[in-house]
Amino acid sequence: WPHFLIHVGGKMKLKRIKLRNFRCYKNETIVDIGDLTVLVGKNDSGKSAIFDALSIFFDETKIDADDASKTGNPSDVRIICEFEGFPGSIIIDADYPTSLEQEFLLNREGLIEVHKIYDITSGQKTIKPKIRANAYHPSVTSANDLLTLTNAKLKTRASELGLDTSGINLTINTPIRQLIRESVPDLELAMQEIPLDKEGGKGIWDQLSKHIPIFALFKADRPSTDQDAEAQDPLKL
Repeated sequence: WPHFLIHVGGKMKLKRIKLRNFRCYKNETIVDIGDLTVLVGKNDSGKSAIFDALSIFFDETKIDADDASKTGNPSDVRIICEFEGFPGSIIIDADYPTSLEQEFLLNREGLIEVHKIYDITSGQKTIKPKIRANAYHPSVTSANDLLTLTNAKLKTRASELGLDTSGINLTINTPIRQLIRESVPDLELAMQEIPLDKEGGKGIWDQLSKHIPIFALFKADRPSTDQDAEAQDPLKL
């Protein structure tokens, strides 16, 4: 049977993977990841599916109809990775620093939980995922969508709330979001999915992508050499 190896590099560390509607994993299945994690099971018990899911998440390997659970929801195929050790400061608007905590993008455990969601029924030749952060985020109407708003819409929101914006740079989104959140007495925090592929959220994922672990998959069920792509690619990277 195949042997696999993951090389984890970079500043962020994979803490947990969850699969839902992916191959044999119809119901959400959780696998905790440590410094050394060994998966043991009978043939066709789903070991390879976990590693292939990681390859799709990290290396953006192509996903197809066969990857959807036969009895699950093919429009909601999810590969979910939770990370610790994320950067303390990120820049998503000009040169203005912010953080995942400040943007309320962490889950209840203080981890960044990233969902890649695939719609196998879309009919697209190349199925691109929706990217979401499942986070303990403001749910109050005036502050629950700030990361999806353009600069113009953020300024409109601040004006509608009657906020004094004279002391902040209105060309940068981060301080406007911060001002709006600080003006709300109760943000009504709740777990919800925040888009990371729209407006400000896209900038966050672009930054985090530079820090996610390096993933390499080696299959030892056949002869291999140092010249094989699975050996050369991660070494070159």
